[in-house]
Amino acid sequence: PTFLKMNEDGHYQSKKTAGKGEGGKDTEFTVYKSSRSYQQECGFIKKISPNLYEIANGFVPNMKVSGRFYVNEHLEDIMFQELQSFCSQGGVGGFLPAVKQIANVASLPGIVGHSIAMPDVHSGYGFAIGNVAAFDMDDPNAIVSPGGVGFDINCGVRLIRTNLDEKDVKPVQEKLAQALFDHIPVGVGSKGVIPTKATDLVEALEMGMDWSIREGYAWAEDKEHCEEYGRMLAADPSKVSKRAQKRGLPQLGTLGAGNHYCEIQVVDEIYDEWSAKKMGIERKGQICVMVHSGSRGLGHQVATDALVEMEKAMARDKLFTNDKQLACARIQSQEGQDYLAGMSAAANYAWVNRSSMTFLVRQAFSKIFNATPDDLDMHVIYDVSHNIAKTEQHYVNGKLKNLLVHRKGSTRAFPPHHPLIPVDYQLCGQPVLIGGTMGTCSYVLTGTDKGMQETFGSTCHGAGRAMSRNKSRLKLDYQTVLSNLAEKGISIRVASPKLVMEEAPESYKDVTQVVETCHAAGISKKCIKLRPIAVVKG
Repeated sequence: PTFLKMNEDGHYQSKKTAGKGEGGKDTEFTVYKSSRSYQQECGFIKKISPNLYEIANGFVPNMKVSGRFYVNEHLEDIMFQELQSFCSQGGVGGFLPAVKQIANVASLPGIVGHSIAMPDVHSGYGFAIGNVAAFDMDDPNAIVSPGGVGFDINCGVRLIRTNLDEKDVKPVQEKLAQALFDHIPVGVGSKGVIPTKATDLVEALEMGMDWSIREGYAWAEDKEHCEEYGRMLAADPSKVSKRAQKRGLPQLGTLGAGNHYCEIQVVDEIYDEWSAKKMGIERKGQICVMVHSGSRGLGHQVATDALVEMEKAMARDKLFTNDKQLACARIQSQEGQDYLAGMSAAANYAWVNRSSMTFLVRQAFSKIFNATPDDLDMHVIYDVSHNIAKTEQHYVNGKLKNLLVHRKGSTRAFPPHHPLIPVDYQLCGQPVLIGGTMGTCSYVLTGTDKGMQETFGSTCHGAGRAMSRNKSRLKLDYQTVLSNLAEKGISIRVASPKLVMEEAPESYKDVTQVVETCHAAGISKKCIKLRPIAVVKG
């Protein structure tokens, strides 16, 4: 569009047609392009504590609350360099920097508190990955946005403990890695090995982990150590399109590709022995298995379908956003309710998916060690979601509110004594699983009261990208990446070796710095550090 006069806040504006509104008339909204210099932009960003920055109203148009992001001195340069690059291009280009996306979310109707970003934040579709935003369920104008959940609905992490030590695994490490690779279908287009009919899929979408337990693919106690007990009760399979179901049917029980993985890990450090023992982690050298996966093609299709419907709803209801990727609908609208029902079903699919892979992990270990999974103490420590929207109660300005909390690339981290965490963890707080990048360490944290007050009980989810996938492929050599892993004594099985550059540690922020930031800020607390010895990837 042709940009017209400049506003006082340093943004040009022009009119653009959104579509037919009420009465069949064209609905217009304002499109903004920043004209401010990098120094002027930084004038809106203020450091308010050693690990926390605030983005003031006016940074982008129509902000209803301020934005906030957590970083330490090692991570803050990445955030500001991204903004500087954006400004040097005149405020146009193929992506918005994370700070702009955080602020754009702060302009959405019905948002309360702050638009918050974790230290692993990076640019995403609509919302930044690492963004947390809560919307008042009692506000008729409050919205739900698929961009605040992500395309891989209920992408999450599960941690399984064992009673094995590193010395037990080392002699059979390569065999064990191969057994996991043989048992778990991996890679783009991989198909599940657990027999599933169309009727099974519909039941799984509604029942979540209850379906896995009924079919014998999960232990009854597994669901006790899972967010929402592995089942979103709002799920409605009829709100999942036939195309989404067709995509999801062959993929149930598969790892997928990208940043998804199954890792054999060793307990490397224990920072909080009392809490670790509550989780069944009693010593350094103990073996665990971490599974990171989501809702595969089904979740992606649910999100895609919803975005189409929400664009129509926005035109009808005259909802305007700073970024077209922030397509949304009022929570109480038909489109909003349909999305939440479909998203809940996709979340259930993801829990069944991770449960099916847990079954296959137990089978692989049982085969190699000639012992039952029960004898190997292969219990689920916890299962967390880091792409989801959930109805929760939180205090806002001293009042208890029903909120729809969007967590995209961030993890729920509830404190001790919260009613929604398992009885086993009531005294130590919810376990929070932070997956590292390929070949780097992972962490287990616990939730805190300060996190409940500042971030709606949320913390980071992983390392967070520092380099785009395209740039990773151009700058890194896959043979070098694989050699570096071998030098560290890490066994690796990869379905698509040439894609490993995208997931190389160099492509990501330092997960230790991400975790240290959250720990120092008090929004979660370090408990256990895990070191990988075998990686299975798509």
